[in-house]
Amino acid sequence: MTALFVNWDVNNELIHLWGNFGIRWYSLLFIGGFILGYFIFRWYFRREKVDERLLDPLLYTLLIATIVGARLGHCIFYEPQDYFTSWEGFLEIFQPWHGGLASHGGAIALVLAMIWFARHYGKKNGFDFWWIMDRLVITVCFAGACIRLGNLFNSEIFGDVTDLPWGFYFPRAHGADGLPHHPTQLYEALGYILLGLGLLWLYVKKLPQLKRGTIFGLFMIGLFGIRFVIEFIKNDQVAFEAGMPLNMGQLLSLPFIAAGIIVLVWSLKKGKPAPADKK
Repeated sequence: MTALFVNWDVNNELIHLWGNFGIRWYSLLFIGGFILGYFIFRWYFRREKVDERLLDPLLYTLLIATIVGARLGHCIFYEPQDYFTSWEGFLEIFQPWHGGLASHGGAIALVLAMIWFARHYGKKNGFDFWWIMDRLVITVCFAGACIRLGNLFNSEIFGDVTDLPWGFYFPRAHGADGLPHHPTQLYEALGYILLGLGLLWLYVKKLPQLKRGTIFGLFMIGLFGIRFVIEFIKNDQVAFEAGMPLNMGQLLSLPFIAAGIIVLVWSLKKGKPAPADKK
């Protein structure tokens, strides 16, 4: 009997323009996640009567924070020896199109950016940091799923070898071994979508009963819990992870899970009502 596997021999470029330039699936899905988030936030603002003129500065803040934070996260957490030991390597930090983005770095940058955004715009518009994070993390779930689908089109960040029928061959992957692997990109994307739908249901159906910070805490526990578990079957991303009982992705996820538990407990005990303040 012939085993059933998926031969994922897909070009990561949707359209080739000239030379080394083209439109890649990853780029489209990355930007698509932000566009989807923009329309979800517009719905939030209309639903809770928040000034829609804040949408554009919010989008720019999120986009810059995500790219800068994710790039620095990769450079600092995964390959510091490549980026901080020579001038040439340091200049590579400013070229994210060469690859290397870390979700944990993006998460840290988003939190810092939203602290600034809430202080700058929140008081006069009826919201605070916790209010905006509760809503932002729902969009992050769907944007994160888009990014993982982009990783699939890049034939990167896949899992260990498997004999399960939904294993994927990645003939375009660097150092392709001709064996089927767990499509961990799809596992994560599906997990993020389900988490996002669950948090969205809470927002739509239970918002008056919720406290600020509750959705954010659940997100931190859920998303980084998903990431922690899937990392057990994911290929090492960098050489130094070989032989580690927990890889870098798992070690970085643990503080986020712990922070989510702390935020959730604080929210349930002392959080303000979740809806925006009435003007």
